[in-house]
Amino acid sequence: MLNERLAKEMNEQVNKELFSAYLYLGMSTYYSEHGLKGFASWFKKQANEEIEHALKFVDYLQDNGVHVALSSISESKTHYEDFKEPLILQVSHEKSVTDSINNLLTIAIELKDYRSINFLNWFINEQAEEEKTAEDLLKEFELFAVDSKAVYELSDKLATRR
Repeated sequence: MLNERLAKEMNEQVNKELFSAYLYLGMSTYYSEHGLKGFASWFKKQANEEIEHALKFVDYLQDNGVHVALSSISESKTHYEDFKEPLILQVSHEKSVTDSINNLLTIAIELKDYRSINFLNWFINEQAEEEKTAEDLLKEFELFAVDSKAVYELSDKLATRR
């Protein structure tokens, strides 16, 4: 059985991961509505990854005898000032998710809950990758998306993500 405090925080992380999916789905619809199908596809895949992350937490909680409490998801933004704004938001959002995962790990370490530490280490590594990917995409956009043609070329490149 998980410590009550850690279980509560992990339950909240489920909601944060689902909000991430909702946020990225909103970004996907924004890009799709503007004809940038590659960006739309890329963010839809991000949304699916976030759902997978939420399900990992759900499984872990259930495997440890914890009731999963799902709370409502906040409304997500679907309109932006320009094509760069969602990319900036993605970077800051991933940093906030990293902070949340780090907090979970800190609690697990304080509790000497080695099973949870092992579980959370996967997310620590995943968040490092997520932050780098978001930062790299923003940098690439800033470097190469100087005109409409370049934005469409970057979008085409993003469409190849598996």
